[in-house]
Amino acid sequence: MRAKGIAASLAAALLMTACGQAPSTDGRSEVAQGGPGFLDAGARTAKYGTDALPGVFPRTITHAMGKTTLEHKPTRVVVLDTGELDNVVALGVRPVGVAFPDGSPDMPSYIGDKAGKPANVGSTNTLNLEAIAALKPDLILGSKLRAEKQYPLLAKIAPTVFSERPGYPWKSDFRLNSAALGQTDQADQLISDYETAARQLGADALAKLGKLPVISMLRFMPGRIRLYAAKSFIGTVLADTGLPVTESGRVDDLAVEVGAEQIGKADADWILYGTYGDPGKTAQAGVLGGPLWPTLTAVKSGHAKPVADETWYLGLGVLAANAVLTDLRTTLGA
Repeated sequence: MRAKGIAASLAAALLMTACGQAPSTDGRSEVAQGGPGFLDAGARTAKYGTDALPGVFPRTITHAMGKTTLEHKPTRVVVLDTGELDNVVALGVRPVGVAFPDGSPDMPSYIGDKAGKPANVGSTNTLNLEAIAALKPDLILGSKLRAEKQYPLLAKIAPTVFSERPGYPWKSDFRLNSAALGQTDQADQLISDYETAARQLGADALAKLGKLPVISMLRFMPGRIRLYAAKSFIGTVLADTGLPVTESGRVDDLAVEVGAEQIGKADADWILYGTYGDPGKTAQAGVLGGPLWPTLTAVKSGHAKPVADETWYLGLGVLAANAVLTDLRTTLGA
């Protein structure tokens, strides 16, 4: 049996990973921001998947770590990040286990009870392999960026399918996850519906406001301040709406990092800012209470607003994207 076959190797590995805690990635993943595989991760992910018809099993999935065969439709799914969580819930699947980001360790409010009550299997940076194995999953969904070094052990626990990375390739990630679940037709429809809604928001904003406002996406994180750009989840959502972004927002990268003294680069018609984790561990208070902030056009016009970080930056899926559209429509009065 599969369980007996993996028991010895998994047990040995767990002894080396601090009572079941798999260490965070050592070194820089090639698909991390600035890595040689970052910019074209989306193009590679778009080629992954299966030629099996929707709902037909067995099926073999080509993904970032090779090929994985699923003998039957998975019913006990473990997800290793918020993007995979969003993806399976959008398809009506309640995962049995989930790993949350360190800075947002609870179920996102935009998902709420739609995910059921999955067990906690550690954080995205520190997976609890023992907890994952105990759930007896029949599918594990994650990414090369988050857990490349843990993939061999995860694949011993259950069939495991990895995307290249979360973030800007979120639509391809969704299709890949849906391929493993046999629900690619549903994923395609959900993406099509979202894209229609995004275009409609842009059209409605133009009709209501007379011109499209320029949007700036600012995020406070421990040790850094970021202006999010084209190769980010929120960058793709804004692009789908047709809403213009700042010069920093058009950069072909995840984000542009700035210091507090450069906060003027965030100025736009609207500044929508998020905060990862505890605001007190970021520069947020110093920037919002500093001398430059009140001089910005968006601030003077009352158009600098906080947004939910768990949705705008950590959602990474179609449910989060739709929630962002709702927030944007309310904010812009469109």
